[in-house]
Amino acid sequence: MSSNPSTGVTTAFLFPGQGGFDGEALRRAKERHPQIGRVFERLDAVTEELYARRISEVLFGERKADLRDLLDNDPWASQVAIYGAGLAAYEILAAQGATPDVLAGHSLGEITALVAAGAFSVEDGVRIVAQRVAVIERQGGVDGRMVALAASAERTRKLLELVDEPLLAVATENHDEQTVVSGPAKILDRVVAIAGQLDVGAIEIDTPFPFHTPALAPAAPEFAAYVRKLDQHPLNRPVYSPILQRYYEPGDVLADLLAEHFTRPVRFAAAVRHLRESGAEVFVEAGGRAALSKLVAKVTDGSEVRSLPTLALTGGRLALDGTLEALREAGLAAPERGGLAELLAPSVPSDVFAAYWSERGHMVLELVRTELDAFRKSAEAERAEPESAVEAAPETAPAAPSASSASEPRPEEYDRERLFDELRTLYAEALEYPEDVFEDEVQLEAELGVDSVKQVELLSRVSSRYGLPPRESGFRLATYNTMGKITDFVLQQMNDQGAHAPASATG
Repeated sequence: MSSNPSTGVTTAFLFPGQGGFDGEALRRAKERHPQIGRVFERLDAVTEELYARRISEVLFGERKADLRDLLDNDPWASQVAIYGAGLAAYEILAAQGATPDVLAGHSLGEITALVAAGAFSVEDGVRIVAQRVAVIERQGGVDGRMVALAASAERTRKLLELVDEPLLAVATENHDEQTVVSGPAKILDRVVAIAGQLDVGAIEIDTPFPFHTPALAPAAPEFAAYVRKLDQHPLNRPVYSPILQRYYEPGDVLADLLAEHFTRPVRFAAAVRHLRESGAEVFVEAGGRAALSKLVAKVTDGSEVRSLPTLALTGGRLALDGTLEALREAGLAAPERGGLAELLAPSVPSDVFAAYWSERGHMVLELVRTELDAFRKSAEAERAEPESAVEAAPETAPAAPSASSASEPRPEEYDRERLFDELRTLYAEALEYPEDVFEDEVQLEAELGVDSVKQVELLSRVSSRYGLPPRESGFRLATYNTMGKITDFVLQQMNDQGAHAPASATG
């Protein structure tokens, strides 16, 4: 897979950094999307190991988690929460069939992007985030802050020149009217005061430490040494770095590049423009709040780019719902539950069906086409058979029926017990199950684990073997969820159509 897609980029997923956590939105989404619980269970194993606390208990306990409280009381939890929310949002989107052409992260979000692309395991991603906090704390916490100024990067640099402090730095270039400055707290107070005199607005960023500042240089080597010990894997999707201003390449040593993040700025606006020039038309923020989606809207103002948030509340509604609707309408996500999902897998959660259909839907369609073609040929052969028999018949009285044909029952005499035995044998051989597990009332999916797609395949075999007519449009697979119900259905169809059973139901 190309690490640098020069063309074909339509959808970009963005992962937020500092401030990218909305506890209430995450709680609401967790009630409907099992991916959140599964992701945080994996995070729990590591946070319990490192901090003797489960991050799930911090975020989903009786007391609602607020980002400000996390920053004040548990800096590590604020960072893991941002990482976990981003990864959970990505898993939800993927389960709904949304497939990005490229991933990108804002500061901390770059770690999330790399994990989403398979560079590190989910668990090692937590370790990297935790180590990022730990090495800074071992440097004395670097008494500093981050402040967003309502000014361009060029104007902000000129402002910093007035202060002349080597530890002050432009940390992020978000858009033409917002630049974030990072540095010592007392020096930043002077920056904010000067900005006020120049009518430049200033807002403090929710972060436990200053990032992307020369003050963090001493912490970088220790961090890189730690990450080098973790397993690095090839990326399964392109990841563009707003810090490096390029795509990650196969030969990159990620430990060293992630350590550079400590002191290098995030040029987010330039990254968005680059992705836009590459063809990106849809930017989806995979994570909490809606900061990045708003930044994208600012950077691409005047274009037809769509910028969509996920784990944020807009007008009291979870933004994820509207984003999934928009992606479905654009053909960038699997259809909402109903239609095929309702017909083929009524008992399967919608996200599971969407993920399955995204990965294997083309295989199912190909199987259906093959079965329909075989059925059509069989039906054509049956229609042609009587004509051939008439042409070949001698102009004499018909011969008396043989003993074997006389013993073959007419359709109305076809015995249910016999049909049940034949169907049980067919299913047992196809699934490699013992025949005795197929009792009359045993449920195929709930008790035997036969998924809906396999049931459709087997029912197609049955239809072809017994010459059944095409199923009506209102047919619901869920109605025929036991071997007994399937037997009754087939028997009814045979009697209605006068279909003859094959000579061998297992041949």
